[in-house]
Amino acid sequence: MAKLTPTSQVTMREIAEQADVSIGTVSHVVNGTAVVRPKLKLRVLKAIRNLGFQPSALAQGMRRNRIRMLGIIVPDITNPFFPAVVRGAEDVAFNESYRVILCNTDNKPAKEALYVAELRSFRASGLLIIPAAGSDIVSELSPDPSGIQRVVCIDRCPAGWTGDAVVALNETGAYQATKYLIQSGHRNLALITGPSLLANSVERLNGFRKALSEARIAVSPEFIQEAAFDSRSGYEAGTRLLRMLPRPTAILACNDMMALGVLRALHERGLRCPEDVSLVGFDNLEFCEYTSPALTSVYQPGYQMGAAAARLLIERINGLQDPPKRIVLETELKVRNSVLPIASAADFPSQSVRPSKRKAKPVLAG
Repeated sequence: MAKLTPTSQVTMREIAEQADVSIGTVSHVVNGTAVVRPKLKLRVLKAIRNLGFQPSALAQGMRRNRIRMLGIIVPDITNPFFPAVVRGAEDVAFNESYRVILCNTDNKPAKEALYVAELRSFRASGLLIIPAAGSDIVSELSPDPSGIQRVVCIDRCPAGWTGDAVVALNETGAYQATKYLIQSGHRNLALITGPSLLANSVERLNGFRKALSEARIAVSPEFIQEAAFDSRSGYEAGTRLLRMLPRPTAILACNDMMALGVLRALHERGLRCPEDVSLVGFDNLEFCEYTSPALTSVYQPGYQMGAAAARLLIERINGLQDPPKRIVLETELKVRNSVLPIASAADFPSQSVRPSKRKAKPVLAG
């Protein structure tokens, strides 16, 4: 029989004919469904090499009712925080012989719903989801026959979500950042928060308010601006704040992309950071070290979040029946050059905020 190239459509019948075995024997060798005598197996493997046969992972997965593929759904792949999450998940998945397919929703619930439905129809083994604002995945995901949903939410959870999740200590991170600004003497503090429909936005807002409440500092409603977790909306919110009289002496932006927009707004108005306005971000993205000034930011471990979520998901795929888990990772304030103590700082004595030097570690909650 003539040798076929790897691009040819090789059938199990052709392999069986060349190896002089039954089609069933070829199937057992290819799919690992039964033990085959060594001599027969070697003949089949030799025929496979000669014919350039490539087994279909999709077909094998369909027969097993599960494909070794994980779906990862993110709201905005252009946000540098999310690729770190994806990288952590992909590294764990690859080491466990799973492959990943990445879907970007543009923060649109309808697009998210379409991806969820399609990935489940493809019989992906499980899903890792960073929900869009206003996500309705709770109603979109029908119960798994095992009673355990092979879905893990990362970074934020939609309303009503009771399944597995991996998140960060958002409230604590924002609280520590706000306290640091207060202890630096700032009293006119502003916040640029993310969409109010996102749980992590609400948690960071709560941390900001908690620190102000403890210090007995009132905040004007207009000093809390809602934006969209991107640089453009951060620029627009920052511009609004800088036009106010009196303007804030310090701004906490609830992610680094919005902080980047604030830096642009400051530059356009001829203001300096931190001499005129101090600024703190959230995420501690790589560019924070290269902005001018270097940006003080709250670190949250994106890579570790993705890795922990993938490990938990694979445990579920392998049969873990424990109650839903919520893994919470610690945050840490990274102090750089974008905050300047103001002259009145001495009038407000307090303990200094000393960021923990410990690596982020998970805190398990039920």
